[in-house]
Amino acid sequence: MFPPLPEEKASKVLDILVQKLNSGETELIQVSRVSEERKNQGVMLGALVCEDENGNEVKLVTNSGISKKLKTENGKLEISFNEKTDFLQFVEPIVSAKKIEEALSENDKKIHELTEKIKSLKDSQEKLNIKNELKELCAQSLDKVFNLYSFHCIDGKSRTLKDICRTYNKGRLPPTGTGDCCAPKLLDYAFSHKLKPISLSEIKYEKQGAGAFVSPCDERCGILLPAMTGLRILYRDDEICVVNKQSGLLSVPGRVEKDSVETRFLSLFGKTVEIKQPAVHRLDMETSGIMILAFTHEAHRELNRQFEAKEIQKEYIALLDGILQKKGVSSHGTMELFFRLDVENRPHQIWDSVNGKSAVTEWQILGVERYHAPDGSMRNCTRVLFMPHTGRTHQLRLASADSHGFGLPIIGDTLYGKCEKGERLMLHAKKISFTHPKTGERMTIECENEF
Repeated sequence: MFPPLPEEKASKVLDILVQKLNSGETELIQVSRVSEERKNQGVMLGALVCEDENGNEVKLVTNSGISKKLKTENGKLEISFNEKTDFLQFVEPIVSAKKIEEALSENDKKIHELTEKIKSLKDSQEKLNIKNELKELCAQSLDKVFNLYSFHCIDGKSRTLKDICRTYNKGRLPPTGTGDCCAPKLLDYAFSHKLKPISLSEIKYEKQGAGAFVSPCDERCGILLPAMTGLRILYRDDEICVVNKQSGLLSVPGRVEKDSVETRFLSLFGKTVEIKQPAVHRLDMETSGIMILAFTHEAHRELNRQFEAKEIQKEYIALLDGILQKKGVSSHGTMELFFRLDVENRPHQIWDSVNGKSAVTEWQILGVERYHAPDGSMRNCTRVLFMPHTGRTHQLRLASADSHGFGLPIIGDTLYGKCEKGERLMLHAKKISFTHPKTGERMTIECENEF
């Protein structure tokens, strides 16, 4: 995953920590038994530089896993930072090795017995039955371990691992070791102690020394960090930030509901954001996908100019409720429709060939497939790639549902179609191309849909 925070300050902390490890001033000590397959593996070292409520810097460090820890004095390690004496605060695992061993102990003996029994069996059917039993026991043990994990988040709430997986991992259980990487440990400590994270970095460390700096991992941190920070970051530098907005989240604060991509962005990056309204463009609350925010006034102005000049290209994926070809729609084409706000039924838009604004949409039919509804039923739908040439309110929803367009709504559309319990709008902003406001480089960012 893309590093969620700037790395420079935290990387300097890790350089100092590695020097202390290499010189023997500190060491990684074994605190619990380690499996044979991981015996000679290195660990990740992580650092998070934060600010406390008085604006003082606090430097947190940790290592990955639960079997080793940095040797410290009462949890602190003295260093020289910027020619001043400072301290590194060591962050312990979210769940201790002892608690994990206790959770695994109930099934441990039986799992070992079944594993040995499989080795001695010749009958393939009996072996299969034992393997299925073993698989079930291992799943039970894993479930008990996952139940131990909860994480403090930027909004002040604490969320269990299972709650996070329901939103950020389609309800599936994550890989083993989720929660034991450096980044979630450090962020959990920061948020639980009301510290403001400003720089995060990780490095691979082995006996022979440190390797390259690395980003948080996709398979574990890619689930946890978006939930903890409130944003799934696809790209970030000093000028802009590109995020994957989740369905159901506002782009900017509403009159009543204040939680939005914009407020989360301001909460995470704080005083590094120059503008009060950093969102460069918006997505409907029910639409997921790519959204750009700016850190600086100059970046915001330049990207707005590119939108107005139609220099930015966007692509969306949608699932339409039915078979589009039955309506005689060609596989590729462009339509121009005219809509305006229905002032008596906000926020609906209505057709108006006289006073409506032009909405130009290019489309490509990708195919017909079966849609699995939350209630277990199935029906036919059409997957469509939309390439809007304008940026009108509800443009793609209207192009799909209105009789002047396809006359076939997007699945889950609460305004122009129907949305059953447990459904979401099947519309996702998957790709955007623009010119970087400072470097002038042409950039293309993609984000695959989850449907």
